[in-house]
Amino acid sequence: MTGVPKTLPDMTFEPVPDEFLLAGNWKHGAGPATSVIDPATGSELQRVGHAGVEDVDAAVRAGAAAAADPAWRGLLPHQRATYLHRIGAAIEGAAPRLALLQSYNTGKTLTETSALVTSAANTFRYFAAVLETSDEDLTTPRGPYLTMSVHEPIGVVGAITPWNSPIASDAQKMAPALAAGNAVVLKPAEWTPLVSLALARIIDETGLPPGLLSVLPGRGSVVGDAIVRHPGVGKVSFTGGTTTGRTLAHAAAEKLMPVSLELGGKSPTIVLADADVEAAVNGVLYGIFSSSGQSCIAGSRLFVDAGIYEEFLDRLVARTQALRVGPGREPGVQVGPLVHHRHRDAVARHVELARAEGGRIRCGGSVPDDPRLAEGAYYLPTVIDGLANDARVCQEEIFGPVLVALPFHGEADLIAQANDTVYGLAAGIWTRDYRRAWRLARALHTGTVWINTYKQFSISTPFGGVKESGLSVEKGRTGIRAYSRQKSIYLGMDEAPIAWAES
Repeated sequence: MTGVPKTLPDMTFEPVPDEFLLAGNWKHGAGPATSVIDPATGSELQRVGHAGVEDVDAAVRAGAAAAADPAWRGLLPHQRATYLHRIGAAIEGAAPRLALLQSYNTGKTLTETSALVTSAANTFRYFAAVLETSDEDLTTPRGPYLTMSVHEPIGVVGAITPWNSPIASDAQKMAPALAAGNAVVLKPAEWTPLVSLALARIIDETGLPPGLLSVLPGRGSVVGDAIVRHPGVGKVSFTGGTTTGRTLAHAAAEKLMPVSLELGGKSPTIVLADADVEAAVNGVLYGIFSSSGQSCIAGSRLFVDAGIYEEFLDRLVARTQALRVGPGREPGVQVGPLVHHRHRDAVARHVELARAEGGRIRCGGSVPDDPRLAEGAYYLPTVIDGLANDARVCQEEIFGPVLVALPFHGEADLIAQANDTVYGLAAGIWTRDYRRAWRLARALHTGTVWINTYKQFSISTPFGGVKESGLSVEKGRTGIRAYSRQKSIYLGMDEAPIAWAES
């Protein structure tokens, strides 16, 4: 992971102007304002006014006009690529400020937020490169005609992003949507709008034609719902909780509108008896406790071969207790606060549920007793065992620094337990036996499998989930196609008229 940049700005928080981007214009929100807090201290950073339903309508209408304008729609792919290259360079130029802003708003460590900003810049560069090398398909003719398949813009794309990694999620939706020739209306999460608003200002200053991007903060039930239901929006890409995703999918079905949904997860991490124990312990810790567990792909269910279970768990618990908890802007901190006190309390309720179900709290299970952390949204890294796989805390997504450990007896038992979940987003396998790893990877019902690593991402590799973890995939060369409409064209080559029409 990319380290903290050497040229950090002054660590003092600088408020973002309380304006949002609406089709090339900056506007103060007329709706109720959100109090944006610093989860490390509990103090208010600033207030951000919400957009309203009328702003969504104006953004969609302006976006449709901008996307249809020949000045944009008529650009060749390599010409659109120049805009994406420019945006990537601008993000990189503002990286220290964006990383610090995201750390203040989300509580993440500067090491992580710096990596997320770098990821956002590289995402725009990657899709620019895809545009430079993208081809249409000349399909195999099966008659007296020439056939081809082309891809065209949808028009206006709605993008709804989560609070756990806003700038990277923003880029993963905006970059391919713009690359495909669309306009984008983005709604950031209500708790974490600051970095998205800062990113909008950076992109606006690169010269992207007005109307192609609007960033509208507000409540999901108001702004997000208006985006999904607007007749001018041709596709929505959503990352967030499964319950909200299901509601969104119902609304999209009414419109017969395509959607991309990246939803929840309860990912299994598997440690086989022959695993490199030190590598596996490090990988399990990183997989669940980095980002304070606030990750859809967090390895939140740990399955360990029964023969090494107690020894492995003792070692894991000792290492968990040694993790450094504190403000994300403090050097050496590994586990920052959760994003909000309300979310911290929800995580705590899950741990109390585990206690009520008979679970053993092997470490953590409470807020820190350090007085200097008392006002923040902190929760200690927690390891629980003694529960069956059907316990609620083994089945429900907690989205916090909580790991549930279970032993397994043989490969059939492992596969049955690992797949016994409504989710199917990711999984990890730790073993020296790659043949067995391959066999298990193919047997797991999940969208991504890591073998002897975890939580590694590449923008060049498609990502998506199965079951209740989502629909469609993002990233990869075909990521642009998810934001396009496919059209087939036939060119008749027969000199004779169609025989049916002859008299």
